[in-house]
Amino acid sequence: MDATTQAFLAAAIGAVVAGAAVLAWHVSDRQQHSAAAVEEPVVPPGVATVLSVLRSSAVVVDDSDVVLKASAPAYAMGLVRGSNLVSLELADLVRKVRRDGQIRETELLLARPSGPARHVTVRVAPIGSRLVLALVEDRTRERRVEAVRRDFVANVSHELKTPVGAIRLLAEAVHDAADDPEAVKRFSARMLTESDRLSRLVQQVIELSRLQGDEPLDTPLPVHIDDVIGVAVDTSAIDADAKGISVVTSGARDLEVLGNEEQVTAAVANLIANAVSYSDPGATVVVSTKADDQVVTIAVVDQGIGIPADEIDRIFERFYRVDPARHRSTGGTGLGLSIVKHVAATHGGEVDVWSVEGQGSTFTLTLPRHLSTHSGPMSTTIIQQEARR
Repeated sequence: MDATTQAFLAAAIGAVVAGAAVLAWHVSDRQQHSAAAVEEPVVPPGVATVLSVLRSSAVVVDDSDVVLKASAPAYAMGLVRGSNLVSLELADLVRKVRRDGQIRETELLLARPSGPARHVTVRVAPIGSRLVLALVEDRTRERRVEAVRRDFVANVSHELKTPVGAIRLLAEAVHDAADDPEAVKRFSARMLTESDRLSRLVQQVIELSRLQGDEPLDTPLPVHIDDVIGVAVDTSAIDADAKGISVVTSGARDLEVLGNEEQVTAAVANLIANAVSYSDPGATVVVSTKADDQVVTIAVVDQGIGIPADEIDRIFERFYRVDPARHRSTGGTGLGLSIVKHVAATHGGEVDVWSVEGQGSTFTLTLPRHLSTHSGPMSTTIIQQEARR
């Protein structure tokens, strides 16, 4: 065999060996991929379909703690980042369920990078032998409502104790002073004061219970703002007269809003009463109105004690008072501004406050305007109503 033939045979054998090696590699690679495909956990089609339409947060985790599938709310809630569970408590619960196959349900407090923690209920169950499903419901709002309800009941109970207890003590004092006409008159006057305070508290609790849903009115009607302000000013006339405070009205006339006249009147009356209560004797309270094509704005300006900057965000809370040391003398219940806030919400409006401690406050109630056919142009007439002296 000559050299040329030997070289040709060597090349042929090398090609065959190389081809066999390549074929073997492809076969091996295909087998490995097939094995991996068989072993890799797959979310059952039915589960994946359900997760895609769930409104609650749902997560499917494999045996390596890798998130295979998560619903959109789960991402929105921040339960999943990439392919990992963010909450260590939830991940630990998933591992326990995978280990013993027992369904678990509990409540967790999930911390957030910004904002308060979330209160959630979690139900974790196994899917097959390798997958675990976690369903998470956000209960934060419900817990907040429950807390507000508990605080409300506790505060009402506390507020009722004071006038009820005072009336009882005064009644005993009247009984003991039956032979002293002057003492009887004095104690009787105090009883009337405490009775009025108790009546205001009960009435405001009733009003607030009607408004606390902040639901839009079913049948809003045109409300004449001139009439509302007239009644509201008259409501505070006696208190203003006792302190020598002038209540001045100014601004646009013949304005209307759509809503409930009783509620709007209660809101404005609470703003004026609040301004009178926290103003010094001899001061002036101004009630002004203005409007554009969309809204009517009612502003109540006082020259009172003002509100500290760090307390402005809390003044619309139920029973919150800026000056707890003075509220007994002013007779406040701490519900007035909360009622104003809810009236604004039910009417599709808003209430804002500007205040400087020691200089006074301005509360602004803005409501959607109703343009009637008989509404005339805005007037700049200023009407000054001096409290009776």
